[in-house]
Amino acid sequence: MSATPPAGSIAAIVVSHCSAETIDDCLLRLRSSDGVGEIRVVDNASEDGTVDIVQRHAASDPRVRFIANPDNPGFAVACNQGAADSGAPWLAFVNPDCLPETDVLARMRALAETLPMPLLGADLVDEGGVRDAASRRRDPDFASMLRAARRARRTMAVPPDDTLELQPVDAVSGALMLMPRTLFDGIGGFDEGYRLHAEDLDLCRRARAAGATVAVANRVRVLHVRGVSSRSRPLFVEWHKHRGLWRYFKKFEAARRSLPVRTLVFAAIWTRLPFALARACWRSR
Repeated sequence: MSATPPAGSIAAIVVSHCSAETIDDCLLRLRSSDGVGEIRVVDNASEDGTVDIVQRHAASDPRVRFIANPDNPGFAVACNQGAADSGAPWLAFVNPDCLPETDVLARMRALAETLPMPLLGADLVDEGGVRDAASRRRDPDFASMLRAARRARRTMAVPPDDTLELQPVDAVSGALMLMPRTLFDGIGGFDEGYRLHAEDLDLCRRARAAGATVAVANRVRVLHVRGVSSRSRPLFVEWHKHRGLWRYFKKFEAARRSLPVRTLVFAAIWTRLPFALARACWRSR
């Protein structure tokens, strides 16, 4: 571990996998960001030049440290590795396809400091300025899922309330999260049983159970170039989306549902998978 970071500083944790398209820009922005004392990049077996880009940044900035996993153990494992290798009192989990302006993380920290136990997300937008519905979510509604998969996705999205600087929600996107290390350590970090997808829903739910306020900083806008590394592996992504959702249901909902309901949820998740795989393959073409 590097020297002790300044009091109040932020450790930016970036998990990469075949992220060469955006990670150079992401790291340049993080290195120039206000309040960032440490940058940890955990790479999950990239094969596209990502490692060379990260090593170049590490060689020119002592705040950047690089952890190379020989395989892909998943997003949750890598996030926990990056957090464990840092010492700053604030943790920011930043996807390599998130491109924050230099004041973003410091503004989020200033807002977070107004709350006793915060977990904050930002207003994520795509290149066209369209807001990402995943920035503001309710807990999964499995009853709606049984009625219609598309409706279930819609009912998870929370409309933005721009009258609020901090909008409380059930869950924010794992593409950009900021929280104090004490909260992250207190709830045991990310659940490593997830490989990809739903681990952010899980973390937010456990944070709320511990007394945290989960909220979106509505006036902190961040460009999110979604799905850069996912485009090359659509089948892998869809499989783990469904696997993660089933794990979430088993962990938080199954014990209070009847056997028929559990069976129906299982069927709703896994019978949807072939259609999702076919759609993902078509889009990748």
